Amino acid sequence: MFLYQLLSFFFVVSKKEEKPKYDLSLYKRGDLLEVPRTLFTHFGIYLGDDRVAHLIPDILPAITKNKSAIAKMVTNNRLILGAITKEASVRVDSVADFAYGSEILINHMDKVCAQPPLDGDEVARRAEKLLGSVTYSLLWYNCEHYVMYCRYGMAISYQTYQFCTTIRKIVFSRLSAFLTALCGMCTVLYVGCVTPLTFLLVLLVSFTIWMAA
Repeated sequence: MFLYQLLSFFFVVSKKEEKPKYDLSLYKRGDLLEVPRTLFTHFGIYLGDDRVAHLIPDILPAITKNKSAIAKMVTNNRLILGAITKEASVRVDSVADFAYGSEILINHMDKVCAQPPLDGDEVARRAEKLLGSVTYSLLWYNCEHYVMYCRYGMAISYQTYQFCTTIRKIVFSRLSAFLTALCGMCTVLYVGCVTPLTFLLVLLVSFTIWMAA
C-alpha cells in the first residue's frame, strides 16, 4: 500500500479542461484503431458502445489491488514502467481514454497487410476472449501483435520489424566494426592482457561485423 501511495505521485493523470470529442459513428465493431503515443503507435480493437480493447503495459496492477485506480486511463509513466517490468493487460477503455488525446486512424493496416481482415464480429470476439493479464514483450508480444491476430489471424508487428531492421543497420555497419576493433584494442591494452588469443578474438568479432555490413 505504501509503495502504491509513493508511486501514485507519478501516475496522476493531468487534469484537462475538456477531453477531445470523438465521433463514435465512425467506428464499427471489429475496426482496428491506431493512435500515435510517445515513441510508438498504439493499437486497439473497437468493440462497440464506446469500448476499445487494447493490450497496454501497466505497472499499477503489480503494486496495488485498487480496481478504481487501475481502471483509470493509463498514463505514460504507468505505461513505461509496465513495459520495463513486462507487466501488461488486455483491457477495455473508452475511445477517449484509448486515444489519449491523439487523432485516430481507422483500419489503416488493411492497406499494409496482405491478409484480408476477418469479419468484424469475429475480430471483436477474438479481442474479448483475450482480455486479462499478459506478459508484455516489446519485440514478441505487444499491442500490434494483439490486434493483428484479432483482425488478420496472424500475430505480427511491423513496428518491431522496423525497429529490428534499424538496430541491425547500426550494429552491422562498417563504422560499428571499426569502433568495435578500436574499443577492443584499447580495452586489451588498458588491462594489460595483450596475447595472440585476445588479439585474434577482437579481430574476429570486428571482421564478422564488417562482413555482415
